[in-house]
Amino acid sequence: MSSSVSHPTPRHVAVIMDGNGRWATARSLPRIAGHREGAKAVRRIIEAAIDQGVGYLTLFAFSSENWQRPAEEVTDLTFLLKHYLRSELNELHERGVRLRVIGERERFGPNLAEELETAEAKTAGNTKLTLVMALSYGGRADIVGAARRAMQAGVKPEELTEQVFAGFLSTAGIPDPDLLIRTSGEERISNFLLWQIAYAEIVFTPVLWPDFGAKDFGEALNEYAKRERRFGARPV
Repeated sequence: MSSSVSHPTPRHVAVIMDGNGRWATARSLPRIAGHREGAKAVRRIIEAAIDQGVGYLTLFAFSSENWQRPAEEVTDLTFLLKHYLRSELNELHERGVRLRVIGERERFGPNLAEELETAEAKTAGNTKLTLVMALSYGGRADIVGAARRAMQAGVKPEELTEQVFAGFLSTAGIPDPDLLIRTSGEERISNFLLWQIAYAEIVFTPVLWPDFGAKDFGEALNEYAKRERRFGARPV
């Protein structure tokens, strides 16, 4: 008898959305054009996640390292984020999507940070899908921040367990990802959810994010369904 467990549908899918720039370059377009197309892919995948019965969808929208990109591109990305939030929020709310933001939102300025907080509050009661947007997020910073919060809370060394520590991460209350998808053919984690993906299944796809659609999402979920999750245990 095997100790492995198969799950046909992952409860939580995390996605590293990669390839916007290459998509634009291949078409002799400015990088912002790739980011705009990538925003359309976000809508497609949210709909696909709802259709597939996924409960949590985490999207790596802006890493802490992205601040090192050219100032013009950072400005364009910030503008696109504002536009997406304002144009899509009502539809997300109507579809029963709860928005949750992780990362250093304050780096985007007080106005956008406030809009994000308002969006979270507006959708807080929704239960169809929890959409987690990782903005100015880094996995190492998340772990360091959790350690600081644990110390500030007065947690004693002998009281600190993995479960207690997880409660101080930015994803507290959210189940760890079952499946991590990275688009564009790159096979790296890129400082994303380092603690949380300890036992996630990983699917790398060559499809660039702007071209990623419901069919590609379904194929990743089908690949996940074929795998046996052992969580470190050896088969018996």
